[in-house]
Amino acid sequence: MDLEYPQELQYQDTHEYVRLDGEIATIGITAYAVDQLGDIVFLEVPDVDEVITKGEGFGNIESVKAVEELKAPLSGTVIERNSAIVDAPEQLADDPYHDGWLIKIRVDNLDEIDELMTADEYSALVEGE
Repeated sequence: MDLEYPQELQYQDTHEYVRLDGEIATIGITAYAVDQLGDIVFLEVPDVDEVITKGEGFGNIESVKAVEELKAPLSGTVIERNSAIVDAPEQLADDPYHDGWLIKIRVDNLDEIDELMTADEYSALVEGE
C-alpha cells in the first residue's frame, strides 16, 4: 500500500504527526496508523486548556481491532480540539492530515520538535515494520 507522509510535517515513532505554525502545533495520527487500526469507532482527546506532556498519553483511539493510546509528540496547552472528528472518528480515514487533525496546542518548548522524525525517516521506519 502506498501511503502518504507530507514532507512539511514531523513524525513520531508512535505514529502521531505535528504541523508546526509558529508556536502552534497541530497534532494528528498518520495515514499508516489509520490504515493499521482499520475501522475507527471512538476517539478521546483532551479538552481545551488541558496540558499535555511530550511522550505521555493524551487520549485514546479505538477501532474494531484495538484501543491505542495517543502519545504527545510535544508538550503544551490544548487550544483547540477537532470536535467534528471526535463526533465522527470514522472520517479520520478520509483525510488524516488536513480535516482529520486531533488537537492544536501552544507549544511550551519548541526545541522538542528537533526530536521528531522527517517524512523520509518516518517512511523508512514504517516500511521496515
